[in-house]
Amino acid sequence: MFRRTTLAAAASLAAAALALTACSGNPDGGSTSSSAAADPDASVAVRLVLEPTNLDIRETSGAALDQILVDNVYQGLVSRTPEQDIVPALASDYTVSDDGLTYTFTLREGVTFHDGQELTPDDVVWSLTQHRDTATWLDSSRLSGVESITADGQDVVLTLSEPDSTLLWNLTGRAGIILKQDDSVDYLTEANGTGPFMVSSWKQGDSVTLSRYDGYWGEPAQSAEVVFSYIPEAQAALAAALAGEVDVLTGFDATLSDQIEANGDFTVEIGASTDKGVLAMNSTSGPLSDERVRQAIRQAIDHNAIVEALGAGETLYGPIPSLDPGYEDLSDVAPYDPEAAMELLSDAGYEELGLTLTIPSFYPTTVAQILVSDLNDVGITLTVDSVEFSTWLNDVYANQDYELSFVLHTEAHDFENWANPDYYFTYDNAEVQDLYTQSLAATDEDQAAELLAEAARIVSEDAAADWLYNGASVVAVASDVTGVPTVNVNARFNAAEIAKSAG
Repeated sequence: MFRRTTLAAAASLAAAALALTACSGNPDGGSTSSSAAADPDASVAVRLVLEPTNLDIRETSGAALDQILVDNVYQGLVSRTPEQDIVPALASDYTVSDDGLTYTFTLREGVTFHDGQELTPDDVVWSLTQHRDTATWLDSSRLSGVESITADGQDVVLTLSEPDSTLLWNLTGRAGIILKQDDSVDYLTEANGTGPFMVSSWKQGDSVTLSRYDGYWGEPAQSAEVVFSYIPEAQAALAAALAGEVDVLTGFDATLSDQIEANGDFTVEIGASTDKGVLAMNSTSGPLSDERVRQAIRQAIDHNAIVEALGAGETLYGPIPSLDPGYEDLSDVAPYDPEAAMELLSDAGYEELGLTLTIPSFYPTTVAQILVSDLNDVGITLTVDSVEFSTWLNDVYANQDYELSFVLHTEAHDFENWANPDYYFTYDNAEVQDLYTQSLAATDEDQAAELLAEAARIVSEDAAADWLYNGASVVAVASDVTGVPTVNVNARFNAAEIAKSAG
């Protein structure tokens, strides 16, 4: 039986805290150090790129909500560290039976929602049941294998119909968020969670402000409030920082590091992430239905040049980044070779080819410019269609009306999209789907990862897409601010440890 105790969790959280407060230059995550005393009444301004359309964590998709609300406002029985380790949260500890069919969580006592009401085991049972049974709630399918959810005193027991190697991970995400039973809160504009912060205001088109919740069950947030300011354009964000309007910049353009560090008021931190720059290829019809054309596109692109131009990150040639289980270096599958690319295009009957790249307009032009140049060198004329994100969601994501598309996918553990033929990637391979199913059913973590790695190699060998780079978390931090997370911050930004010096 696997048991994750409070003591073990504390050790993991302590390790994470050390990683998050390390001095500048730590490639695995950290923030600038400061010897000045922290101001408990401080307000810290954090620049983010993409604003959510509303605050409904149940039914509104997009990483923009997870980034600000999960961990800060909403919590589950378990959570994850930036390094992707699973640790107890609202549960003080948990056990998993040897057969992988029974998960028992011991609920902490003394936890309250932001409205002051006590968290009960009934709230937990109700929340997880709603997540499982409400089709309109995001990630409801992640709990579909849970047969029963019951409470016995402070213990909450989940019984599965068959093993699911991803269940604990799923419970660290939206599927595991615990809400107040039959709450009357307007989720579109408000929130009522159990985290260290409350949502105190949302100025649409500008910012979301989180205020410290004084009734929090754990260590209180280090700052009185955190203001998430939405500044999509890189130069505008740089100007705001230099003007003293922003203390932390996430999604920072690494090529601007010299400018922001010039006077010593900011330090640029680079951490690992699960961000994947994905060049999706619609293989349902036309030239891209030919694997030779897709492979040619992959071998025409200089991935090293993209990483160099971005100033951070690393190359990636398959669907699983290095932080996730199942990662394998797949650079041998599609090495940069323009001559081989031209031969593949010729074999497919295309000496010249025209394609359209649909890309959300908030991305810098760097990637698109490199793609246009590299593909032109092998006889492919690429037309760039820069669209509003809402248009991209409708045309590309929902209706699969595109040829090529670029999006930075920030989600961790998201290989499932390659096993879903209905996803906008349009990839459909029965062997990959079977391997993914086997991975889910595995009760051994190593075996599950090996099955994912096998499936990922097939996806890459099929040239289902191109993975242009594995992005880094690039964060610029003011010299008087500490405790800023720098690992995987585009997916989640836990602000509880951020502190600002007094004076």
